[in-house]
Amino acid sequence: MRPLRRFLPLVVPFALVAAQLGAAHAGPEPAASAAPAGGADEIAKKVQDFYDQTKTFQAQFKQVYKVKAYNQTKKSKGRVVFEKPGKMSWTYDNNGNRVVSDGKLLKVYEKENSQMFEQPVEKSQYPAALSFLMGQGELVKSFHLKQLDAATMKFEGGHVLEGTPKDATPAYQKVIFYIDRETSQVRRVIILDAQGNRNEFTFSSPTVNKDLPSGSFDFTPPEGTSIVKPGNEKK
Repeated sequence: MRPLRRFLPLVVPFALVAAQLGAAHAGPEPAASAAPAGGADEIAKKVQDFYDQTKTFQAQFKQVYKVKAYNQTKKSKGRVVFEKPGKMSWTYDNNGNRVVSDGKLLKVYEKENSQMFEQPVEKSQYPAALSFLMGQGELVKSFHLKQLDAATMKFEGGHVLEGTPKDATPAYQKVIFYIDRETSQVRRVIILDAQGNRNEFTFSSPTVNKDLPSGSFDFTPPEGTSIVKPGNEKK
């Protein structure tokens, strides 16, 4: 069995983008020149104001995860459901995987290996990122922000922010936020880690602040699934 960090490509995106809305424009690897200084915090405040008012969120998502060491690209799609404080559910249509949190316990289920990892949310490796979307923190307090040139990033009509976590985390080194200029909604998020991997999420068909079905954040794995908790992991 493998440790929980094996599943960070699945889990970390929720911490960053569970409340993000809308479809995104395509963009290159985030290595663009910076836009004039002074605008990043102002843009981030508008984003924060929008998501502070977002209580529930549902959307379709597409994920493209590029693994540099093996020169592999993994594509996934499914549906995400989110509710403050701290509740979420990612359902992967193409492989049957699930990532679920009821606000207290994080469950990461991998169908292929019949394993589910469980860990208390407060003991996870990414509390600063979680706090932004869970209504327990602020974007400008979690990240050092820099505004990138939207034209160079091929995101005309929007804003692009590069975020570097103020508290170091093994999960990611930088996060690129593609933000709609008119609504302050984040359209796409790109997550870069120390190994050169690139995790990209695009969202579509969103609904916001709608009642969610009962049991949206409950998940019981199939019979025979191995349950792995901190302390009983095998290398």
